[in-house]
Amino acid sequence: MPRTLGRMTERKDFLRVAGGRRKWVAPGLILQVALSDAPEMAGPHAEGRRIGFTASKKVGNAVARNRAKRRLRAAARALVADNGLPEHDFVLIARQETGGVRYAQLLAELEKALRRLKVWRDGPAAFSASAE
Repeated sequence: MPRTLGRMTERKDFLRVAGGRRKWVAPGLILQVALSDAPEMAGPHAEGRRIGFTASKKVGNAVARNRAKRRLRAAARALVADNGLPEHDFVLIARQETGGVRYAQLLAELEKALRRLKVWRDGPAAFSASAE
């Protein structure tokens, strides 16, 4: 069964992850990470992983914000589902550059952020920036 990601939708969860003060800033995204306080909420195949996405008005109008969040969701499916540590909550925050960077660069930045925050584990869909 393929791994999935649970979704975070409540403001209190986003605030808790932000309060954990574990984040990595890259040109195309910001990643925040915290241990999950409710891994059972993620679902049966998510191994306790939950993820949330946000894009402020600084990113642009509604079209730009939605495009940025779609790109972050695709990157999260590609990397976090298989390579993020179980029982962690992740928040991906869009930046102004998120909609314009190449998708391969977005994946490389997300992988680097996961590795720097020490929440990376090798899995079947490991992306390597050197593969470009």
